[in-house]
Amino acid sequence: MSDTIILQKENGIGKISLNRPRSFNSFNREMAFALLEALDDCEKDENVRAIYLTGNGKAFCAGQDLVEVTSPELNPGFRKILDEHYNPIIKKIRNLPKPIIGAVNGVAAGAGANIALACDIVVATEHASFIQAFSLIGLIPDSGGTFILPRLIGYQKAMALAMLGDKIKADEAERLGMIYKFFPSDEFESSSWKLALKVATMPTKGLAYTKYLFNQSLTNNLEQQLALEGDYQIKASETEDYQEGVAAFLEKRKPEFKGR
Repeated sequence: MSDTIILQKENGIGKISLNRPRSFNSFNREMAFALLEALDDCEKDENVRAIYLTGNGKAFCAGQDLVEVTSPELNPGFRKILDEHYNPIIKKIRNLPKPIIGAVNGVAAGAGANIALACDIVVATEHASFIQAFSLIGLIPDSGGTFILPRLIGYQKAMALAMLGDKIKADEAERLGMIYKFFPSDEFESSSWKLALKVATMPTKGLAYTKYLFNQSLTNNLEQQLALEGDYQIKASETEDYQEGVAAFLEKRKPEFKGR
C-alpha cells in the first residue's frame, strides 16, 4: 500500500490515517486509490469491527491537491477525479457494513470536509474547522456535499456555507448538528479512540443494519421504511450478538459481543 495512507489494526479497529502532512493531507490520485484500498481491506477483515479515519499532522484533509490539477503532466481531469477518486470513496464510506468514525484532527476543507461528514459518527478536536471551500475557486461542492450537508444542517444554512465558503469551527459544527461532538485538544486523541473502541465492541451486524436503514431512509417513504425495519429487525434477531445481548441482560452481566 502507498505510504500516503497508513493502515493500522488494533483491538478490532482499523485505523486509517491520511498521510500527506506537508500538503495538509490533500488528495492526489495515489492517495485516493490508497484510501479505497485501505477501506476494502478493513471491510474484508472479519477482525476489524470499526474504522477510525483521521489525518496525520495539523490537518485532517485540505481537499484536492491543486498542484496535481494544475499540472499538465499530473492532472487526470475532473471527470476522472470524481468518477475514480471521490465518488467511489463516498460510496464506500456510506455502504461499508461497519461503523466508521471520522476523527477530524484539524482543518477539513472541500472534499476533505465532505469525506469527513460522510462518516457515520464524526468527532473533532476543538481547533478543527470545516470549510466548503469550492466556491472560493469557482467550483461546486462535490464528494456528496450537496447531498449530505443539507440533510445534516438544513437547506438554508447549507446553501449559505456552500456559497460563502465560511469557516465553521468545531463548537459551531456540533451546535449545528454537523458533527456528533468535539473534544478539547488534549483529550481528542484519547476520547475519540475510546469512542471507536466502544463501537468496535458493540453488535457489529446490528450496527451495519442500522447504517443501511438510515441510508435507505433518505429515499424511502414512511411505509417503505417501516416495512424495511421489520425485515431487518428479524435479521438482527437471528444474530449471535442478539442472543448474547438477551442472555447478558437476563443474567445481569456485561455482554461480550463477537460481531456475528
